[in-house]
Amino acid sequence: MEDLTRHAVITGATSGIGQAAAVALARRGWQVTVVGRDPGRLDATLGVVRAAATGPAPAGLLADFAELAQVRELAAKLSGQRIDVLANNAGLVVGKRTTTVDGHELTVQTNHLAPFLLSSLLREQLAPGARIVNTASMAHAMGSVDPDNLDRRGGLYSSWLAYGASKRANIMFAAEAARRWPELLSFSFHPGVVRTRFGTPLARLFYKIGPGLATPEQGADQLVWLATEDPARLENGAYYVLRKVTAPHPAARDPKLAARLWDATEAAVA
Repeated sequence: MEDLTRHAVITGATSGIGQAAAVALARRGWQVTVVGRDPGRLDATLGVVRAAATGPAPAGLLADFAELAQVRELAAKLSGQRIDVLANNAGLVVGKRTTTVDGHELTVQTNHLAPFLLSSLLREQLAPGARIVNTASMAHAMGSVDPDNLDRRGGLYSSWLAYGASKRANIMFAAEAARRWPELLSFSFHPGVVRTRFGTPLARLFYKIGPGLATPEQGADQLVWLATEDPARLENGAYYVLRKVTAPHPAARDPKLAARLWDATEAAVA
């Protein structure tokens, strides 16, 4: 008989909402592949997810999205596996402009170019009706996207404007994927302000001591919900906040700009 166990691949899964989502899906009996860039943290996460699993044991794969070659290697390791959910959750903020070995600004590569490339490479093995779930942010409102200057060359560099631009690109990618890959479902979401180890040193201090922040489990709620909810109740290509379709910044809703971004991104990762 065909194995109908659903399989989720979650990037950025060794802490925060990625790890929480991996635990939640494994607890539901899913096969979960967790992806991270640090071997020690990946092993620790596998132990946590394994302890929660009620179905197949989780798998772990290493990949650092600061190198597009590692993204390609990750896709090759997943070759031949049915994937029901690809959660593009890996992300970072850096304190100063950093250029990757591929020649791109580190934030845009890690947060946008790499997940775009991974999604494209895995598209053929995503099951019919499979879902691509992209972790975006309300920070997208403060970062503009220029398809002719993805790496934000020239002018003063701002970590948070670069991050906001990458999160806007996540939202635009989800919307454009729904138009170009209609056989799949694609979403983006804002997880809330979550108590994680994410961000610059000052941001991490805030996430550690700041009052009223969401837990990783609360932040992962929408990721898990978008992965498991009846598709008839979801809107393909939409941006979600608190499980509700929410209009992002007007520029993020521009289909012509999204199409230009898609084409520029394809060229950047070719």
